Amino acid sequence: MTPLLLILFFSSLTVGSASTSAGENLYTPKANLIRYWNKEVKNNHAKPTFLLSKASPLSAVDAERFSKLAAQNALSSQFPAICPTANLLCFPDSSPTLQELISHPNIINFRSVWRLQGIFFRESMLKKGKVMPMPDIKDKMPERSFLPRSISSKIPFSTSKISELKKIFHAEDNSTMETMIVEALNKCEKAPSPGETERCVGSAEDMIDFAISILGRNIAVRSTENVKGSEQNIMIGSVKGINGGKVMQLVACHQTLFPYLLYSCHSVPKVRVYEVDILDPNSKAKINHGVASCHMHTSNSNPNHAELTIASGLGQIRACHWVFENHLIWTVAN
Repeated sequence: MTPLLLILFFSSLTVGSASTSAGENLYTPKANLIRYWNKEVKNNHAKPTFLLSKASPLSAVDAERFSKLAAQNALSSQFPAICPTANLLCFPDSSPTLQELISHPNIINFRSVWRLQGIFFRESMLKKGKVMPMPDIKDKMPERSFLPRSISSKIPFSTSKISELKKIFHAEDNSTMETMIVEALNKCEKAPSPGETERCVGSAEDMIDFAISILGRNIAVRSTENVKGSEQNIMIGSVKGINGGKVMQLVACHQTLFPYLLYSCHSVPKVRVYEVDILDPNSKAKINHGVASCHMHTSNSNPNHAELTIASGLGQIRACHWVFENHLIWTVAN
């Protein structure tokens, strides 16, 4: 092999080793997440675009630097620098909109939102050609990204460590930031509903681990494609039942307000999941691809669901809802 060919050969190896199939630098948080997915998830389905979009935007150098600071309990000194760089929620007290969200927990607590009229609908509505109202599925929370697990795992996420958390995130007493942190901790430390397993996750890798612990390694992430159709009538197009439309277990993950992206994930034991083409009722054009979850609630379920008056039989409710923007569910892959 000539010297020129040798140079080209070793150059190609260098380029290949420094990037992934997604064109990411090998050591960025996003590249690490892609590699983790390939290692832990055992199927050939496309990687979840939604989950990858929530990966930390930190560079490899910054992620390593901030991870070392976190290990030394010195992250607080660099919070003003890491906050915008990592796409965190930096100064919530300066946002009137955010203060309104915190002062009205029903807006940000998804399980409370479920109780509002119009969120649930009957499973029988998921038939091609049916016209039905869609609630507002838009996300009301500020945009944030996950922290790399190398950083989030070193942050003391516990009510017993509230003073340390307040120091890291520069949360003054009686501030919006303090309220946000306390409410998130209380929610995450609350006992799960009967028959469910629940965990709060601050990294995409933690979310993958939790889903695998419930469903195994052959898993898929599902979310509604966009928010088109919100607060208007829609027409149901083609409907596909996941797992052949059989009752199954899933993992649902809902956003929780916190400085970095935090999800409350919980197992749901008896559900049917559908992927649905959502059409404009006038033009019949496809405007969205939605995911609907239909819960087979039994008599020991949350009694508040009774106010929805959609019981399909004594002691049982088949209540469906759309997966809202920036929420997601995990199922066994078809």
